[in-house]
Amino acid sequence: MESTWQFQIRITVADERASALRADPASDNYPPLRDILRQHKASLKCQFDAFADYVKEAEAMGTSAYRLYEWTRQTIENPEKKAKYLRSFTVYVEGEDVYDEDIADSLESALSALPGDAGIERVFKYDTDPANNPQPPQANRG
Repeated sequence: MESTWQFQIRITVADERASALRADPASDNYPPLRDILRQHKASLKCQFDAFADYVKEAEAMGTSAYRLYEWTRQTIENPEKKAKYLRSFTVYVEGEDVYDEDIADSLESALSALPGDAGIERVFKYDTDPANNPQPPQANRG
């Protein structure tokens, strides 16, 4: 039976790799990772940068339409959370942040098999089932 949920892969990387990936999300500076991304028509986006982009867009467009604005802004302004999210990257496939399970499984397997010098500390597979994901604080849910 095919899953009704979609999936997302995120990786946590070492500080040195995080700086390199933020500057070069195609990972041209590390061919083994670059090859996996190309094979899957994928790219990386730093979670901190994604959050900062969301806040910037909300402020430009009017924050009332962005129900997670306050929570996201507080997150990127918190030094501990900033440090965490600067090392976290979402894998986008063909520009999408969620995709079918077979794609996620293939990515998870390939990324997990990279050698230690890849700087990848953890590979996570998330699904879109709200029961399996932390929800924003009640006050921030529109």
